Amino acid sequence: MARTIIGVNDAKAVKKYSAMLAVDVGRESYWTSKMMGTGEKSKTPVQMLPHLESDAGEQITYDLSLQKTGIPVEGDDVMAGKEDELRWATDNVYIDQMRSGTNGGGRMTRKRTLHNIRDVTRARESEWWGRCFDELFFMYAAGSRGANTDYIFPTTYTGFAGNTFTAPDTDHLMYGNDATAKANVGTNDFVDLLLLDRLKTRASMMGGGTQKIPQIQPIRINGEEHYVMVMSPYSEYYLRTNTSTGQWLDIQKASAGAEGRKNPIFRGAMGMYNDIVLHSHKAVVRFDDYGGAAVPAERALFMGKQALVCAFGSSGDGLRFDWHEEMADRGNQLVINTHSIFGVKKCTYGIDGTDRDFGIISADVYSADPT
Repeated sequence: MARTIIGVNDAKAVKKYSAMLAVDVGRESYWTSKMMGTGEKSKTPVQMLPHLESDAGEQITYDLSLQKTGIPVEGDDVMAGKEDELRWATDNVYIDQMRSGTNGGGRMTRKRTLHNIRDVTRARESEWWGRCFDELFFMYAAGSRGANTDYIFPTTYTGFAGNTFTAPDTDHLMYGNDATAKANVGTNDFVDLLLLDRLKTRASMMGGGTQKIPQIQPIRINGEEHYVMVMSPYSEYYLRTNTSTGQWLDIQKASAGAEGRKNPIFRGAMGMYNDIVLHSHKAVVRFDDYGGAAVPAERALFMGKQALVCAFGSSGDGLRFDWHEEMADRGNQLVINTHSIFGVKKCTYGIDGTDRDFGIISADVYSADPT
């Protein structure tokens, strides 16, 4: 009986599994599924730049149009020579190839058809790529590899594609409670509602006029302005279990009495406070050397629009991921490789000789396993 067989590295299989992998990774990755928008006008924390998906090149340069700071001309005073010049700050992101591989084993080890091996490999590769992207985004947003022991990237990692990690500048870095520096972060300097209020206030008042600090732009959700705060499950625990006056428990009681279960604080994993959408993720960058010694800490992220950029470069088939199969060991072992060409970077602009973050404020807080 005749039957259709799609062999190793068949063009139909490659195209199909490349496309399926791209869809799966988009779902698996926290950042790409929740935080990414396409194009320069995207209103999300991550701006995806598609310029190199169809054009040759390894670098995208993008600009930030700076606010005017000129003094107004009044009455019949002469205007000539007092006009403002248009000014831009510039940043760029490089792309490079990243690859992953899976060995499906020999004939006797597999005991399955090629199609099953493809499906299993696609599932594992999707998980790996989703985790890879999430760790990269967290590292670039934090400007540090940190001390997370469950990362697939080594603690010596310094960045990908020539895009180096950039530590937050002083205007875009805050600490929990009464801490003012890394050295004096203590066990009471965790995430609380007061910190969220302080972050919102700084974002609202930062920039404009002659400060030469770019204004953090809020994210518009259903016509309303919001920010996003991402913290670790440890910080989520401290926030939820804080029973002090004016903290989470009192806010819950007040909201329940006023609006019942319709209040955003009851929706999803965490909810919303003071127009700040609250998220929790285990890959938030953590440290083990705060407090002058060994106090555990994390770098929570308060974000508006365009805090980070991501650029993809297609390999020529229009897809962001490629799938390659081959038989090794003289035809005995099935090996599947996947790759993507991309780059990730935190938006950092040099303004009058000073590098400044854009769209993000880092919050360094105490963070230890409460169990």
